[in-house]
Amino acid sequence: MTDALMMPGAPVAEAVLTDVSERVARLKERGVTPSLATILVGDDDASAGYIRVKQRQAAGLGFDSPHVHLAADTKQEDLLAVIADFNADKNVHGVLIQYPIPAHLEYDAALMTLDPDKDVDGMHPLNMGRLALGLPGPLPCTPAGIEALLAHYEIPVSGREMVILGRGATLGRPLAMLMAQKRPTANAAVTVVHTGVKDWPRYTRRAEILVAAVGVPGIIQPEHVKPGAVVVGAGVRYEGRRLLPDVDESVAQVASAITPRVGGVGPTTIAMLFRNAVAAAERATPQE
Repeated sequence: MTDALMMPGAPVAEAVLTDVSERVARLKERGVTPSLATILVGDDDASAGYIRVKQRQAAGLGFDSPHVHLAADTKQEDLLAVIADFNADKNVHGVLIQYPIPAHLEYDAALMTLDPDKDVDGMHPLNMGRLALGLPGPLPCTPAGIEALLAHYEIPVSGREMVILGRGATLGRPLAMLMAQKRPTANAAVTVVHTGVKDWPRYTRRAEILVAAVGVPGIIQPEHVKPGAVVVGAGVRYEGRRLLPDVDESVAQVASAITPRVGGVGPTTIAMLFRNAVAAAERATPQE
């Protein structure tokens, strides 16, 4: 087996963001500037960096990007008050609560307070319910990005066996619901497995499409992959500033296609955030 086809996320993100930019322009022609608000609690360097990236991207696409930075010792009621203010502001179409937040705060309670129609992460329980039922609504960004990535590289999905290693609420579970739906870019036979399963490699070795989403560096080695499988590395962990992916680089020797160590699903995740944000602005704008 020769080295795998690399599937970087940048070309996928570029196509999505081109569409977003065109939609922003059409809204501005109608006197509406899409607005994506961000909330950062505390002084985590990585989180602050993510916010800066999103704000630069917002400016480049023509979004307004109001931002509130709360101190690390902020009380729950103060965080909820900021969310309530953004919910009530008709000029704000999307709201992002940067995760993680300090341990003394309840993220789920904050998420429940957010207007589901302004939930650009697609993680509000109402939006997760819409996903489960196949109803329109904002999709969780990383799962939506993975679907777009596979479609961009013309990876056949329908009817094939997809195994997702990882059952997290932000990735594994919503991705399973998304990719099992009957659409040309989905319709897979999906199995979700996790590291609590004693012999999890028995499942990953049979996958035609394998998605690693556990955040355990190097957990996927060549012996865990069916020769010729498509492999998407979606789980990462950071050591300082160094990104450590779930999928070992040596897996490229047995896979037919694989995401790169850096720049795989990350760019597509951010692109889907802005796709959700512009869609929220469109929903909030009366039809002519």
